[in-house]
Amino acid sequence: MTGRGLHDAPAAADLIEAVLEFLERDVLPATEGRVQFHTRVAVRVLAMVGREIELGPELAAAHEHRLAELGFATEEDLALAIRAGDLDDRYQQVKAAVKASVDDKLRVANPDYL
Repeated sequence: MTGRGLHDAPAAADLIEAVLEFLERDVLPATEGRVQFHTRVAVRVLAMVGREIELGPELAAAHEHRLAELGFATEEDLALAIRAGDLDDRYQQVKAAVKASVDDKLRVANPDYL
């Protein structure tokens, strides 16, 4: 089990895992059609939430660090600078930072796409 923290055990990640297991082991095999489809959607959503809980803080810190290395506080500021052509001379650095951010988003949304 994950850390206890304020809310004691089980932690949110443990609760998500328990529901995922129930849906995958008990509900999916016992359903068909629309209910089975929606169960598969629920499984994917819960898996994504679990990955966000697990990886979110680390990935957010890495994203902020990448932005800071480029000299920006927000994605919006970076996007404006890219549109204005202000970073054309740093293309490779910007490309690497943006790619790393997209990869991190995929780690949460659907790691199979990596």
